[in-house]
Amino acid sequence: MKPGAPLTCLARLIASVRWREVAVLQGTPLFGALFSIGSLTGGKIAALALMVAGSCCLVAHVFVLNDWAGVDGDLHDPHREASVFVHQGISRRAMGYLALALMIAALALLAALGAEPFALGAGVVTLSALYSAPGLHFKGVPVANSGLHIAGGVAHFLMGYALFSATDARGLAVAGFFALTFAAGHLTHEARDWEGDSLNAIRTNAVRFGRKACFLASFALFTLSYAWLTGLALAGVVPPAIAWIVLLYPLQLYWTLRTLRAGLSFETLGAMQARYRLYFLIIGAVIVVSLLPSLRP
Repeated sequence: MKPGAPLTCLARLIASVRWREVAVLQGTPLFGALFSIGSLTGGKIAALALMVAGSCCLVAHVFVLNDWAGVDGDLHDPHREASVFVHQGISRRAMGYLALALMIAALALLAALGAEPFALGAGVVTLSALYSAPGLHFKGVPVANSGLHIAGGVAHFLMGYALFSATDARGLAVAGFFALTFAAGHLTHEARDWEGDSLNAIRTNAVRFGRKACFLASFALFTLSYAWLTGLALAGVVPPAIAWIVLLYPLQLYWTLRTLRAGLSFETLGAMQARYRLYFLIIGAVIVVSLLPSLRP
C-alpha cells in the first residue's frame, strides 16, 4: 500500500457522504430541543452540541446505508450514475463499514445523553434499515414508505425534545408538523426520481401511482403541515406568532401550480425542492424568533 493511501481512502469516504442533505435535516432535532430547552445554561448548550454531533452521525448513516444498498440501481440511473461512490474509487465494502461506523458513533453519542435520546436514535436506525436494507427495502413499498418517513420525522424531532423534557402530548403534536413536512418533501423527491426508479423497477409511490399523483400528494401533505402548525399556534400549543407562517402558503401554492404547468421533470421538480426548502427556512426563522423570549438565560 502506498504511503498515505489509508488517509486518501478515508478522505474519499468522508467526501462521499451527502453532507449538504445531512445539514438540512439537522433542523428537525434542533427545533425539538428549542421547544423544550427553556432557559439557556452552559450544561444545556453542551448537551445540545453533543446531540447535534450524534444526529449528524445518525443522518449520515442513513444516507450512507441508502447509497450502499442502492448502488446497483444508482449505476443505472441517468441522473445519479456519475456521482455513485464507486466512481470515486470507493468499494461497496468500504461504504458498508462507513455506514456501520457512523451508526455506532451516533448511538454512542446519543447514549451519553440518556435512555430516551438513545432509544429514539435506535428507532431511526431501525426505520432506515427497513427502508433501505436489501431483503427489506420498504423504499419499494408504496404508502408504507411514506409511513416510515412520518415515523422517522417524529422520532428525529423527539430526539431533540427529549433532551430537556419527557415526551408529552405537546412534543408529539409539534413533531407532527416536522413529520408531515419530511414526508411531503420526500414525495416530491420520489416524483423527481421517477425516471431512475422506473428503470430499476423500484415501486415508489411515483412509480406505482404516477408522477403527478405523487406530486399532488406531496402538496396535500405540505398543505396539511401549514394547517397543522397554524392550528397549534392558534390553540396556544406553540407561540401564537408562529401562525404568521400561513402567509407563505399562497406562494407555495403558486409555485406548485407553475411547476405543474411547466411539466413534471427532474429539472422542474428539483427547482421546486429548492423553493420549498427556502420557505421552510423562513418558517424556521419565524419559529426561532417566537421562541427567543423563553431562551434567555
